[in-house]
Amino acid sequence: MHRLLPLLLLLLAPALPATAQPSTETFPYPLKVDRLPNGLTVVRVPFRSPGLVAYYTVVRVGSRNEVEPGKTGFAHFFEHMMFKGTKKHPEGERDRIVASYGFDDNAFTTDDFTVYHSYGPSAGLDALIELEADRFRNLEYAEPSFRTEALAVLGEYHKNESLPELKMEEQLSGTAFKVHPYRHTTLGFYEDIKAMPEAYAYSRTFFERWYTPDNTLLFIVGDFDDAAVMRQIREQYGPWDRKLAQVTIPEEPLQKEKRTTHIDWPSSTLPRHVLAWHTPAASLTTTSAAIQAVLAAYLAGPTSPLFKELVLEKQWVESISSDSYPRRDPSLFTLTATLKDEQNRASVNDAFTRAVRELASGKVDTARVRAIQSNIRYGLLMDLEAPNDVGLQLAWCAGIFGTPDGLARHLQNISKVQPEQLVSFARRYFADNNLTVLTLTPAAGGKP
Repeated sequence: MHRLLPLLLLLLAPALPATAQPSTETFPYPLKVDRLPNGLTVVRVPFRSPGLVAYYTVVRVGSRNEVEPGKTGFAHFFEHMMFKGTKKHPEGERDRIVASYGFDDNAFTTDDFTVYHSYGPSAGLDALIELEADRFRNLEYAEPSFRTEALAVLGEYHKNESLPELKMEEQLSGTAFKVHPYRHTTLGFYEDIKAMPEAYAYSRTFFERWYTPDNTLLFIVGDFDDAAVMRQIREQYGPWDRKLAQVTIPEEPLQKEKRTTHIDWPSSTLPRHVLAWHTPAASLTTTSAAIQAVLAAYLAGPTSPLFKELVLEKQWVESISSDSYPRRDPSLFTLTATLKDEQNRASVNDAFTRAVRELASGKVDTARVRAIQSNIRYGLLMDLEAPNDVGLQLAWCAGIFGTPDGLARHLQNISKVQPEQLVSFARRYFADNNLTVLTLTPAAGGKP
């Protein structure tokens, strides 16, 4: 299993007949969509890939759903437990069957959703459907196995804490957020991870609460017989009858003053500098997520004046970047610099601040905005060369937006962004009272 750090569910009528949605300029492949009576959304994408199929299961639960005190990190932890077996297929048997067909099989958890994915021969699709339906309906594991895996997750945390990125994420999130679960990382608070071996009973509650058909979308992409696949899907997943729990996610109050946080990193690495502003949740009915996607490239991409000045000309920084991927709830838009030398921190901060203020003043390069929009679209299309690529992109956007066509609609929104919207967005959100600044200074020397 691996973890990726780096778009409301459209409910179709029960037993909706499959419909082929025509290709659009933004997404070139038709989606066949059914929703079973139990709420499971099943999306099939025929793709010219003789003998190959990708199978993605999206469960819309992530660390944002961890609202109980002392129970952070469970979405990620439970991803591990989903590989532990059932009465029909005890632990290890699923792995052997999947390996016998040659499937590449894995999973990942984000703040907003969890994805299970397999990629391999169409000849093994029937077996895979039965295995997947069985574990999502009938997962079983004993307390000793649970405790063992909890220790493995603790080991994963210890491995990650040797990197400055985890500490940066923890400290930035904990400073910028005071109430919302985004204040902890997907791994969770360290004290909660240490206490996980004692939470066996809660783990069963977590499974019943979130692993439900009405909170899950399947994406099957590649070479397969659609009618045969749907017959088996209905047979295997049809009896799955749990219902999604209603749990209130705390709303983060407005930030009213600038916040700062600092990390003294105990070993050698390069200094870091991060500016982060609170921004709206992703939605397909507004252009907020699309604006932020364009803004990330506009301010920190390789065609940006910041990149030209800081990376190419003055060579003060090794890299600049922006965290802009869509999130289900209000989150952060960041500008991050990896500095070559601590002495240039103030100058880099000034350059970041100047670029944001220039944009807010109304100075915007229309031609570059249009070029960025085209680059986002064509860059995605170039990445859709295999069923696994298509499955990943569709799954990611479905996890955020909750609808099978989230990817196409998000791309359509990006194409509609107007240059003046970048200006108004910067004026509204990139204010000092909405800003959190994180700085990281390494041990003497400041070199990796």
